[in-house]
Amino acid sequence: MNVIEQLKWRYATKKFDATKSISQEQLAILKEAFNLTALSYGLQTLKLVVIEDKVKREALVKHSYDQRQVVEASHLLILCIQNEIDNNDVDEHFENVTAIRNTPESILEPFKNQLKSTIETMPKAKKMDWATRQAYIALGNLMTVCALEKIDSCPMEGFNPEAYDKALRLSEKGLQSVLLLPVGYRADDDMFSTLKKVRKPIENTVIDL
Repeated sequence: MNVIEQLKWRYATKKFDATKSISQEQLAILKEAFNLTALSYGLQTLKLVVIEDKVKREALVKHSYDQRQVVEASHLLILCIQNEIDNNDVDEHFENVTAIRNTPESILEPFKNQLKSTIETMPKAKKMDWATRQAYIALGNLMTVCALEKIDSCPMEGFNPEAYDKALRLSEKGLQSVLLLPVGYRADDDMFSTLKKVRKPIENTVIDL
């Protein structure tokens, strides 16, 4: 598969075919791709909420500035960050490292302590901003995988996170929503699907030194 051709094929889908659904195998690929996203320090302080139920999604349209992609898509993916990031996340990460790699504690301890110090001294607002930036990395990764799988997607910042959090009771899970990614298949009459992609010439965006 030509990766560049698939990236040219993808676009922010404005209208999905509500009669089509991605397969469970494709959904599993997207979940795995999210889990494999490269994140700062290796800490996984993000969660992916997946909603297939159209009744639940219909109720979210009003919190999405009436953008119908939320309900017309096959599934709605919601990227969330944790409300709290602390030493527990660091400990959990290094316990995972030890279990998977069998790395001696003596080797991991200096880096673990340094990371704890970084987390402890970071103001909460900066932590939330940092976590949100990680969510954008995950979003980009998911969009690329969608393109390779010929799954249409539409990255969305235009929604009311507080209303989503309340409707889905995300705060009870210690989470807050930051980004949306409806996924599925484009409708035949989505006029945007036939428009040429508009980008600057590569020589205007890439600098070779």
